[in-house]
Amino acid sequence: MKRRNVLAGLSAGVLAGCSKIGATKPMQKLFGAADGWHREMQRTLGGPEALAREFSPADISPFFRGNGTLDPGTASYAAHEASGFADWQLGVTGLVARPLALSLAQVRALPQRTQITRHDCVEGWSAIGQWTGPQLKTILDLAGLRPEARYIVFRCADNLGDGDYYESIDLVDAYHPQTIVAHQLNGAPLPIKNGAPLRMRIERQLGYKHAKFVTGIDAVASLQGIAGGKGGYWEDRGYQWYAGI
Repeated sequence: MKRRNVLAGLSAGVLAGCSKIGATKPMQKLFGAADGWHREMQRTLGGPEALAREFSPADISPFFRGNGTLDPGTASYAAHEASGFADWQLGVTGLVARPLALSLAQVRALPQRTQITRHDCVEGWSAIGQWTGPQLKTILDLAGLRPEARYIVFRCADNLGDGDYYESIDLVDAYHPQTIVAHQLNGAPLPIKNGAPLRMRIERQLGYKHAKFVTGIDAVASLQGIAGGKGGYWEDRGYQWYAGI
């Protein structure tokens, strides 16, 4: 537990001042080096398949706040909400042998994992919630990753005014047993403020990695050429790509 808190503090400290300082080339190089060091340290100390702590139902927080985009606010999303997300599709594309277009019902029909974990936000707050959904590796195995795939990119329905939200992870985290495509929070369908109808749970990383309102999963060989090329909406604006805790 102590090591987890130290790593979380390290990430929060690096991220807190990055909006201005991170724009300089020397600091971008420093953040890049720290990012790689952070990733290797966590995986060396804990192992690539080490599990994040799981809790009991008695530990679930009475309130799980929303953060970031609380509602995409588009006409398309409003129509999906009105229909109970009956027509929502999760596309699985890119470097896969069998591209998929999964309905919410099909996602729910896959083998499910339920886990009670703590969400740690870079802003300093935490909450414990119970999440249910299929493991990402189940979906990737259905699609069949091609050998050249190295990263998984998550496409989202929310736009923050200067770009669509997106995130990415490598295959180590993609195939981690606690990485799930969640459609339930605390035994009920995801609330809109928490990313309905689908959001990622990547339990060994900080909250901004847990993409909400997910519409697509792309397997890619490189993150270059995608938006700002840093692997995520906030990463393109100075945050670390690897946000392990």
